[in-house]
Order: sequence, then C-alpha cells, then structure tokens
Amino acid sequence: MKHYIQITAGRGPVECARAVTLVARELLKVIPNLRLTDSEPHNQVEGCFMSMTFVSDIIIPQSIVNEWHGTILWRSTRNPYRPAHKRSNWFVGVHFFDEVELPQIDESDIVYETCRSGGKGGQNVNKVETAVRATHISTGLSVKCSDERSQLQNKSLARERLLLKLRQINEKALADSQAHQWSNHDNLERGNPVKKFSGPL
Repeated sequence: MKHYIQITAGRGPVECARAVTLVARELLKVIPNLRLTDSEPHNQVEGCFMSMTFVSDIIIPQSIVNEWHGTILWRSTRNPYRPAHKRSNWFVGVHFFDEVELPQIDESDIVYETCRSGGKGGQNVNKVETAVRATHISTGLSVKCSDERSQLQNKSLARERLLLKLRQINEKALADSQAHQWSNHDNLERGNPVKKFSGPL
C-alpha cells in the first residue's frame, strides 16, 4: 500500500503557493524518502505550487502524522511578490491519506452455489436447482440469478452481474477518494496551525 501526503495552498494567493514549496522542503527533511507524484504549479510564478502530493512506499510514523497533519503557518520575514503588503502570515494545509484498497476481481475468488428457483414457472422450477448464487469471498457481495432455465446460463449471468457490481463499487471508491482530496483545497482552515515556520518567501 502506498501512503500519500498532500500539501495545498487552498485558494490562497501566490504567497501561499510559495509556502507550499517551502513547507515541502521542510517535510522532506523529516521524511527524505518521499517522492513527488503530482503537483499543480502556480500559473504565473515559477517555484510556487498550489498543491504538491508526495508518496511513500513505507508506513509514515504516526508521530509525524500527528505533528504535521492540519494547517501549517509560514510567517514571512521578506515578501518578494508584494513587498508593501502588510500581511505576513500564510497558511497551507497538510493532509495524510492512504491508497484506496480496491477488492481484486479474480475468478478464483468467486464461489458458486446452486439453489431452487422461486416463483412461477411450472413443476421443474421447484424440483431442479437451476438458480445460481455467485459470491465474492473477500467482500461478501453476492448475486442470485434464476432468469434462465439452464443452470449454466444462470451461472454465467450471475458472474457477469457480480463483476459489474464489483466494478461499480471500485469506481465509487475511487471517485469518493478523489472528491475528498479535492475538497481539501476548499476546506483549508486559516488559523490554529499545528506547526509554524518563519523565513523569507
């Protein structure tokens, strides 16, 4: 499993985008094995990023997560972008999250059980086990199919429907994870920092 750290300027000005770069440098001193996996450069100023996402193949110690997760304050001692600007406090957000673990869709993980069909359909419906239930072992998700008279056809349909449901679950899990990551840009708390730095931008 991969472990991610996202640093975001939210919707802040160029000074916050610069603070993202500076906070990333400080974080790399603490976790030097991080690799940059994604970034959103500021559209006008070089060396400034609206967001940077790093990945680690090893578990990040909880002590580091506790120390860094949240809002980080960078107090500027010099502002080359707007020298006359009175504000000197710039906030960025640091968020830790793990790779979304999706259930693997493997034929060997599917168990098939035959059972009697219910409902109307004549005498053979209740006497012959033509219905098939397909169960994905790791998730417990199951689908029962009794549409066809043939057990083989029902097994094929049950498999297709089960795989479709599993894919839909995977797609939703990925979409939810991506939506949560994007929401970090809008939900940056500008105050109550968990960590403070100071220096020129």
